[in-house]
Amino acid sequence: MTELVPESYVAQLDLIAIFGRAAPLHVDLGCGDGSFLCELAKHSPEENFLGIDKLAGRVAKTCRKASTLDNVRVVNVEIAYAVRYLLPTDSVEKFYLLFPDPWPKRRHHRRRLVTEDFVESIHRALVSGGFFHIATDQLDYFQQIQRVAAGYSRFQEIDGENEAMPATKFERRFRDQGLPIYRLSLRKVSPVR
Repeated sequence: MTELVPESYVAQLDLIAIFGRAAPLHVDLGCGDGSFLCELAKHSPEENFLGIDKLAGRVAKTCRKASTLDNVRVVNVEIAYAVRYLLPTDSVEKFYLLFPDPWPKRRHHRRRLVTEDFVESIHRALVSGGFFHIATDQLDYFQQIQRVAAGYSRFQEIDGENEAMPATKFERRFRDQGLPIYRLSLRKVSPVR
């Protein structure tokens, strides 16, 4: 079954039981229509992929696209909650946050996903040396994300341009309109002692 309905929303996920194996885990935060997630999963059948989205329609669409893939699970839950409470410590190889809702109006900026608490939760869930890939078409949101990341010494900014990733539906749309895409790739590093 592709759609994951946790036995408990207050306990961490048992990833081996969910996937039936131990394998590196990639998490698509806000999996949208599932195109990106399913494309990654097809090219890396030896790895596990988890899509998280709070919108039931998107989860259903992703589940339909992933129905023939054994290495994909999708959960319908709010992203920040899932990262903070459902994902075990040191369990995720890569996080993808691609074109999150930018909440462009100033009065809505407090609703933006990337905050210091969110980045702390991402760090906790990543394995040592794990990656957090972010993309947006909104320059002001990107600058905010950069400021949050810069204030967090346990991440190192890396050049993620060499990593081959399929384009999302939003990325294709923005590129067709000639809009710039802003990217940030972070690697979890051990704190200096």
